Amino acid sequence: MTARTRLVKELKELSRNKVEDVRLEANDSDIHRWKAHLTGPSKTPYEGGTFVLDIKVPDQYPLVPPIVYYRTKIFHPNVHFKTGEICLDILKTAWSPAWTLHSTCQAILALMSDAAPDSPLNCDAGNLLRAGDVRGYNALARMYTMEYGMPKR
Repeated sequence: MTARTRLVKELKELSRNKVEDVRLEANDSDIHRWKAHLTGPSKTPYEGGTFVLDIKVPDQYPLVPPIVYYRTKIFHPNVHFKTGEICLDILKTAWSPAWTLHSTCQAILALMSDAAPDSPLNCDAGNLLRAGDVRGYNALARMYTMEYGMPKR
């Protein structure tokens, strides 16, 4: 199955099954470029925010993972603050063709709820959590969510 065939299949599946916390849209002129809108998980400092991801799907998909970056700035130990790169095993070594773009976004949402501070791309965020300063981490993550993840009034 070619990447294009698989992506068209995923697009059809998405139009049948609307999900509240993840909205995926393919680029009109290039099916290999997608945008995802993630709703910040409840009971996290990201609650109420909307986080945009850029997704580039390589020609070898689904045999290799998509390249996913946060476009919305986020304070999170597993997200590089400047580039938006995400440190998540399924985007690197643990990828399987069973994953779809939607399930990949669900895994990123799960990471937002349960950070892995031992493999940080944002050392400041990782250090706060590793030091046990959950309150400080949550305050900074909330501030960034309010600044970058919420519509301006």
